[in-house]
Amino acid sequence: MIKAEYIWLDGTEPTAQIRSKTRVIPPDTETIPMWGFDGSSTNQAEGTASDCVLAPVSHYPDPLRGGKNILVLCEVLTVDGIPHESNTRSDCVDNQKNYEDHECLFGLEQEYTLMTSAGHPYGFEFARRENDEILPQGPYYCSVGAGLAMGRKIAEAHLDACLLAGLKISGINAEVMPGQWEFQIGPASGVESSDHLIIARWLLHRTAEHFDVVVSFDGKPIGGDWNGAGCHANFSTKSMRASYEACIAACETLSKNPQEHINNYGAGIKQRLTGDHETCSYEQFRYGVSDRGASIRIPWQVEKGGVGYIEDRRPNANCDPYVVTRFLMNTVCAEEPIEAKAQNQYRPPY
Repeated sequence: MIKAEYIWLDGTEPTAQIRSKTRVIPPDTETIPMWGFDGSSTNQAEGTASDCVLAPVSHYPDPLRGGKNILVLCEVLTVDGIPHESNTRSDCVDNQKNYEDHECLFGLEQEYTLMTSAGHPYGFEFARRENDEILPQGPYYCSVGAGLAMGRKIAEAHLDACLLAGLKISGINAEVMPGQWEFQIGPASGVESSDHLIIARWLLHRTAEHFDVVVSFDGKPIGGDWNGAGCHANFSTKSMRASYEACIAACETLSKNPQEHINNYGAGIKQRLTGDHETCSYEQFRYGVSDRGASIRIPWQVEKGGVGYIEDRRPNANCDPYVVTRFLMNTVCAEEPIEAKAQNQYRPPY
């Protein structure tokens, strides 16, 4: 027998939480069975009609338990077999089918902050000091050394777990605030990149458990002159990977109704997007080449090469990736003409 860890997003608002539970199944099971759970304990049902359904959509090797054990990503359905109202993945799947000719690709840059079990920033406890004051942000980004790169053991263990699970993780780095890190998922489709991000978030929580450290995806986990935490979304269509003009057109399209995206890019986003710490205010919209203060950054190599992708810097660390990728596809692809695929099309690195 093997252990199958069923993983799903609950109905907590304004930010869904990751839930999971273990089922023991035969190792030769051809189709992973549906399962159920108490939705009244996950903000997904009333106690008088509490049953919800877990429908497996993908599975991965379990790097924590090893052997033939698996991680099972699930959508939540009602007992009637329809997507639960909290099931944002289902809408993303439908949306991706609508725009499959655009061949959208995403790279998601997930920032997170390590906290003590008492709710204090883990990095601040061990950060270097000068005159009893923590060094201001500056030396921590992509840093090396004790007192600068706090939590590396956790970040490295998480990277190893994601690789063993077969996720499309493409890198990690220490971020601007002490105890803040980032990992990147992609390139992949909207649905696959979101699936892998949810599993990677789950693995991060489980990895941090071993160190008695809490992972925060709060967009502004601590006040003051410290960067918040985002989930920058790199995005391209086949037209953008063949034409710089299509990249500019995508930015112009996104400028038409920026508030709609802001409203769906994560809870507490206004506390992070003040304009004081990279990325302009939520009340503004601008795009620019190599501009990390912009809403949308066009990487310098994209302008130079004349093809590529754009980076939407607005999504919060606690965003729902299925919602973010769906909104980008909807907004850009609805107005983008489908062009012939270039022979040597650019493949974004993200």
